[in-house]
Amino acid sequence: MGELRVCVAGITGWTGEAVAQGVLDAPGLRLSSGVARSAAGREHFGVPVYGTVEEALDAGEGVDVLVDYTSHASVGAHVRAAVARGVNVVVGSSGLSAEEYEEICDLATKHGVGVVASGNFSLTAAMAQAAAKLAARHLPHWEIIDYASAQKPDAPSGTARELAEQLSGIRRPEYAIRPEDTAGHPEARGASVSDVQVHSVRLPGFVLAVETVFGLPDERLVIRHDAGSSPAPYVAGTLLAVRAAAGRPGLVRGLDTLLLDGPAPADAG
Repeated sequence: MGELRVCVAGITGWTGEAVAQGVLDAPGLRLSSGVARSAAGREHFGVPVYGTVEEALDAGEGVDVLVDYTSHASVGAHVRAAVARGVNVVVGSSGLSAEEYEEICDLATKHGVGVVASGNFSLTAAMAQAAAKLAARHLPHWEIIDYASAQKPDAPSGTARELAEQLSGIRRPEYAIRPEDTAGHPEARGASVSDVQVHSVRLPGFVLAVETVFGLPDERLVIRHDAGSSPAPYVAGTLLAVRAAAGRPGLVRGLDTLLLDGPAPADAG
């Protein structure tokens, strides 16, 4: 296979810019175009920028993989547009539910393209998620706390939602008192995501963090990942997913899945 042509949706954004630079620097990848309403009709990183994903995918540059770092409001439409055109997708935006991912899996399989989605493309976040999945096999009680800046518009974060859904797929947590049976204000027990309680904190001073708290009598295990103020940690994992998506028809959820059976991270960039 020759160079993979990559379009970055959200190319002028916080993570999109870093990913676009990573594509430019990576062997075997070529940045072909970008999507950003604010820069439509101009060039960024020396490639044309379009106002919509549909325009970028239908343009003459050609796209093998769409990388989406846009928003929770638009990511679903972007993924469907790409899959319908036979374009592989890497989903870095949050906001899609488990039911939507089931639909996307069916569409990707039907069209013979790959979709790799992860709530967090940081390699260390993937390690934390893998550790939590191991712990959930043996520990019956857990809840998730998700931290982000005061400006984050959606809750829970994609990282926390994906983690809750994956842990619930291993086993449902046990509750001494069902959250909905709590006296007083049951909503203080958090939101139920696939029967896992998730608590979202939105305050200045946080970028992104998620922790899974496991409890047993007289002991507690906390598996936590904290992200800093730079988008750099997400680049290597995204490039790993770009390379994987083109050869794996259907849906893969979670970067940890690729780390377990894919190439070493050093080979991703």
